[in-house]
Amino acid sequence: MKAEQIAEEFPVVALDSNALDAVRLLATHRLPGLLVTDSAGTPVTILPASQVVKLVVPPYVQEDPSLAGVLSESMADRIADKLGGKSVQEVLPKPPPDMATVKSDDTIVEVAAIMARNRSPLVCVMGGEGLVGVITAARLLGVALGSPH
Repeated sequence: MKAEQIAEEFPVVALDSNALDAVRLLATHRLPGLLVTDSAGTPVTILPASQVVKLVVPPYVQEDPSLAGVLSESMADRIADKLGGKSVQEVLPKPPPDMATVKSDDTIVEVAAIMARNRSPLVCVMGGEGLVGVITAARLLGVALGSPH
């Protein structure tokens, strides 16, 4: 089975998109991440959901999780405060994750290898005309286990 056969349409945001809107898209659709493109629509990186979660936890708590018990749980307020008025580019991890890409005729084993090597929850499938679609880890595992959807 080839990558183009299991690639799906997937939400895309531009580097200059509003970060809070992008996070709402992540949350509403329960996505593992978002495909981020440049102004020409070319995929450049992903915004992993795990990195967005990291934005709401203060650095000192990330270093010592035992401190989390003393913080209030106004996570929604923290997300809005952290992301308000910022672009997707401004909230991407530094350096941003490499864009995991595969060719449309790559096999699912090749797709899995790229996904694993890049520790990416999704890969872009590229063909002669540009972006064909995206394969998420969940989609890849479903296909590998014989579940077509």
